[in-house]
Amino acid sequence: MGTRPVTLCTAQWADLPFDELCVLAKKMGYDGLEVACWGNGIDIDKALSDDSYVAWIKEELEKNGLVMKAMACHIIGQCVGDLPDPRLDNFAPPALAGQPEAIQKWAVETMKNAPAAAAKFGVKIITGFTGSPIWRYLYSFPQTPESMVEEGFDKIVSLWTPILDEFKKYGVVFALEVHPGEIAFDYYSTKKLLDKFADRPEFGLNFDPSHLLWQGVTPHLFLQDFIDRVYHVHMKDAAVTLDGRSGLLGSHIDFGDLRRGWNFRSLGHGGVNFEEIIRVLNAAGYDGPLSVEWEDSGMDRVEGATEAAAFVRKVDFKPSTFKFDDAISNK
Repeated sequence: MGTRPVTLCTAQWADLPFDELCVLAKKMGYDGLEVACWGNGIDIDKALSDDSYVAWIKEELEKNGLVMKAMACHIIGQCVGDLPDPRLDNFAPPALAGQPEAIQKWAVETMKNAPAAAAKFGVKIITGFTGSPIWRYLYSFPQTPESMVEEGFDKIVSLWTPILDEFKKYGVVFALEVHPGEIAFDYYSTKKLLDKFADRPEFGLNFDPSHLLWQGVTPHLFLQDFIDRVYHVHMKDAAVTLDGRSGLLGSHIDFGDLRRGWNFRSLGHGGVNFEEIIRVLNAAGYDGPLSVEWEDSGMDRVEGATEAAAFVRKVDFKPSTFKFDDAISNK
């Protein structure tokens, strides 16, 4: 069994009151949390203005024997870099609905404040999304000129540079989850973005194998090539179930529907090879959290997340401290 903390990403649990979630997370077998900054998770503005709120969050964690290893700002970050999209109304404060420019301004300012809030909790990692002004142009018809792609990447750099200045000030890193809908969604788009941010060590990755698997990217090879910029790891599984009718683009069919060509699965019920991932992490000396992001529309979430915590502990083995053949040396 490894020594890395097993944490629960609370993104899919933000409907529960924070104190109740802490009790449940401990009961399900977790060491700590990657706390979402929406719903009943961390309120960034309140954390900056109310020390008693910060103390309450810390108290709830401590009395349940939990640690907060990261904060998750996915839906806020999405609003920074996306083109105007009515779906973002679901992510932003209700008063901003239908006002894309106001939503973007709110998102930029909130992301600037996030590292200051993280520092008050003693958290050094913020996971999240960047959004993308060019995701809608994924399929190159009508034709997408290279200049349009370049402009999209440069727009993200322009939007996120002042945000990253705040991260640097507080000694906090931002870990982008490579994901469909983001400026970096696969291997080569990630390489391009990291090249753009080559001089910003505060910008790195939240490795999540599930989003790579269904695209045909081998997760542990991605991890191996970008390990120097991997600051956080999600443990999440997916299953590709192409049947001759279904396709990888999903057919506008909701997650969980068995007609889809792929779906997220609870850990150990999909196709991700977690042993190879652990071997890469061991070789790199990664000692950060293994955070379970539980998404499986076909399974009860408490049963599934409990099983997932046990799965991570089983698959996370310690690296060797000596070469096995040293034991048979004459020396």
